[in-house]
Amino acid sequence: MIPTPSQTVGPFFSLGLDWPDGPYAVADDVPGAIWLRGRIVDGAGDPVPEGMIEIWQADPAGRFAHPDDPRGSAATPGFRGFARCGTDPDGRYAVRTVKPGPVPGDGELFQAPHIDVSVFARGLLDRLVTRVYFADEPAGNAADPVLAVVDPERRSTLLAQPGPDGYTFDIVLQGDHETVFFAV
Repeated sequence: MIPTPSQTVGPFFSLGLDWPDGPYAVADDVPGAIWLRGRIVDGAGDPVPEGMIEIWQADPAGRFAHPDDPRGSAATPGFRGFARCGTDPDGRYAVRTVKPGPVPGDGELFQAPHIDVSVFARGLLDRLVTRVYFADEPAGNAADPVLAVVDPERRSTLLAQPGPDGYTFDIVLQGDHETVFFAV
């Protein structure tokens, strides 16, 4: 059998997308490590199995693990700042990371602590891009220039809620409670 157009992302999705560190954006021994957990669901609330999220973020000092960061590379030992995690049959994912610090924005503005997230799933020809902000950062969120352009009624779709060992952030791909996605 040959794949049909709707299957071209399907059975071949994970080939070449494995990441050596998997869902670990930090080494096991990094102090202050947390879990970012959630589910990817469709508009009907059904889980999206065999999906994947990819994160990119700054460390607690607001620096990226990249040599092009003008302030210098990440200051946190064991911080990688990037991870990939597939979803299980119930659409769940879990990424081990640290809570990021504020990062510079345009001019003198700082962006609130956030994690950039790409969502990949069967049926999506392009990735979806969103951000995870933290509900327990109200002052930073109120001043964030990106959140400022999001409809106030929809900002809650970008807020991770504190949990026992980190934060929870569910991603809704469509429908009334669709997560805000950005055109990049």
